[in-house]
Amino acid sequence: MSNIVEVAVAAGNFKTLVAAVTAAGLADTLSGTGPFTVFAPTDEAFAKLPAGTVDGLLKDIPTLTKILTYHVVSGKVMAADVVKLHSATTLQGGEVKIDASNGVKINNATVIQADIAASNGVIHCVDTVLMPA
Repeated sequence: MSNIVEVAVAAGNFKTLVAAVTAAGLADTLSGTGPFTVFAPTDEAFAKLPAGTVDGLLKDIPTLTKILTYHVVSGKVMAADVVKLHSATTLQGGEVKIDASNGVKINNATVIQADIAASNGVIHCVDTVLMPA
């Protein structure tokens, strides 16, 4: 089975995320042992950001790293487990709110595909880029 980065590359709808993870030097980490749970924004999610945001972040690696690590939770948290939680602490150190009352929302992002398995964790596809406080 492929690791999180390999699964994201193969999926084809996470090109911006993979480019950002690579630019931030996080590809090795997310290819490592883990396990990790990644709330992965699609290319469409990144496209919803104001014009120039992604290019700006690719030039500001410390901020990019904070945003990317805000999408990752330590451990393998499957959808069946996520719905029992109200929040989770991210690798960035901040908390994401989890609302499973009508589908599953992570802060203001909707999980549009859950439980994409990887050898070192799981990916949950989200429709919005999460921004730490």
